[in-house]
Parts: sequence; C-alpha cells; structure tokens
Amino acid sequence: MTKTGQTIVDTAWLADIKALAETLNFSRAAQKRHITQPAFGRRIKSLEDWCGLELVDRSTHRLKLTPAGEAMLEAANDITARLERVGRDLAQMRTAGSTVTFAATHALSFIFFPGWIQALGHEASTMPIRLLSDNMNECERIMTEGRAQFLLCHDHRDSSIRLDRNGFEQVALASDRLIPVSGRDRHGQPLHTLSQAAGRPVPHLAFEETSGMGRILSSALSARRGELHLATAFTSHLAVALKALAVEGKGIAWIPESLAADEMGPAGRLAAAGSADWAVEVGIVLVRPRARMSAIAESFWSLVRSRHCAGGKAPYPPAA
Repeated sequence: MTKTGQTIVDTAWLADIKALAETLNFSRAAQKRHITQPAFGRRIKSLEDWCGLELVDRSTHRLKLTPAGEAMLEAANDITARLERVGRDLAQMRTAGSTVTFAATHALSFIFFPGWIQALGHEASTMPIRLLSDNMNECERIMTEGRAQFLLCHDHRDSSIRLDRNGFEQVALASDRLIPVSGRDRHGQPLHTLSQAAGRPVPHLAFEETSGMGRILSSALSARRGELHLATAFTSHLAVALKALAVEGKGIAWIPESLAADEMGPAGRLAAAGSADWAVEVGIVLVRPRARMSAIAESFWSLVRSRHCAGGKAPYPPAA
C-alpha cells in the first residue's frame, strides 16, 4: 500500500507504532498487539510506505525509531488521544439524550429533590435521572454551558437568577422560608437572638456569597442592616452545615424552614432566633432553556407543567 495509491491510514497502524516505540522489539510489540510477528512487520512496512520514509532504524543491534518515526509516534499519540476524547464526548451525548440532568443547589438536592421526584409519580421516578449538586454560581455555569437541562434552586424577587431571561424560562414548584434559628438552652429558649443589645454582636453562621441563599439573604435583608448586630463566625454554602452549628449553639443561622422543621418542635434542638418578620419568603423553581431539548427532557417538562403550572408557562424571571 503506497502513499500515492492510498491516502487513508489504518488506525491500527498508529497503535502498532506506539507498541513498537514502547518495546523497541518487533517480537514483543507483535505480542502486545496480539498478532504474529510477520503480520506486525508487514503493517509497519505498510505505514512506512504510506509515509514514504523509513520509520524504524534496523541497521543497529538495538532497534530505534528514525526522526520520521519519532514524528509519526507523536502524531499517533495525538490522534489516539483525540479519538479517545471524541469517544468520551459522544458517549456523554448519547447519555444526555436519554437522561434527564439536573443542576441543583445543595440544600434542595438533600431536602426537596428526592420527595419531589417521587411525588411526580411513576413516570418521573422511572426516568433515567442525573443530579449535579453544587453552589448556585456553579449551577448557573452548568446551565449556561449546557451540561444540564434543568436548574432546581431557590428564588426571590430581589435576587435574580443570573441567566439570560431571553434564553431560559421557569416554573414555580413550591414555597419555603429562610428563618433565623439558634440552638436552645435546657428551658427551650434560644441561646442567641437578633434582639441582643448592639454592644453584644451575635455570632452569625452565614451563607457564602457563591450560594443562592447567601445572595437572597443579602438582598432581602439589605434594608434592615442597621437593625442587625451580627459578627460572622462561620461561612458555608451548605445549609446542613449551618444547621448543625446552630444546633451546637455556635450562633444564629438563616436556614430553610423545611430543613429546620425537624428540630423546631418541643423535643427539638433549635428555636426561633427572631420574630416572624425576620423570615424571608422564597420560592423553589425549576428553570430550563427555551430552546428545544431532548425528547425525554421535553416529556419531563410537560409532566412538571401539568402538575405545577396549569395556567401555562411561568415567565423568567418572575414579574415583580
């Protein structure tokens, strides 16, 4: 097979030259490639014919690649790596077409998502589902890059989701509240309250700025900063971490009421750290691209709308 007679390279030859470079021995390279030595030698000769140059210096006792052989080895490594990468990308594309992929903030991944999927019924619970759990900034990035079809997050009118309103739409799923809580003493009273004197700053267990709830609280409480006497003691993007520290009496945390509920009863370990007017009303929403998605993703969206949005699509962002 000559270069002029055939312009297509058999990809097996690329693996052959790599095996020869690794072993520097025709017999061992043939074994590595699971073919006979004569057949292996013919394939190397075919590659040399295609190149029009000798790739192997056979004149010395110890075999070595010629400069042309080194150049071909570098090309073989590059082409093989590209083919492997394309193979992975295509596999991901096949998976994406048959899977419903969600980006969800940590709190909703743990608290809301499992029960919500079950509540949608058998059709939803039997769909292949992939959940990417991260902070809000990363979830928005995942959606922008098209690595997920849906974003599940908290929403508040004073803290917009950072996605192009022309490219995405959303539906409201449920409501929640972010409430200030503290660990309680043996009498059931909060260890810390927002009404403490200005001279005694309250340790604050705060959400990081990269978290969706951190952004919501920053916007919702901005007008009342003068009434708050807080000293940040700990930050995290995990609501469960803030809850755990609040239970231990380390300070006050605003966390979803749905997450705090199991510790707010008479036998619980949390107490309200402020009056009801310190609660921040939030929505739980599902966001999707306006562009048409895979058939399974569109089917899931139709199911969600039939359960949550009987009147039609909700605008993104929601009207003030």
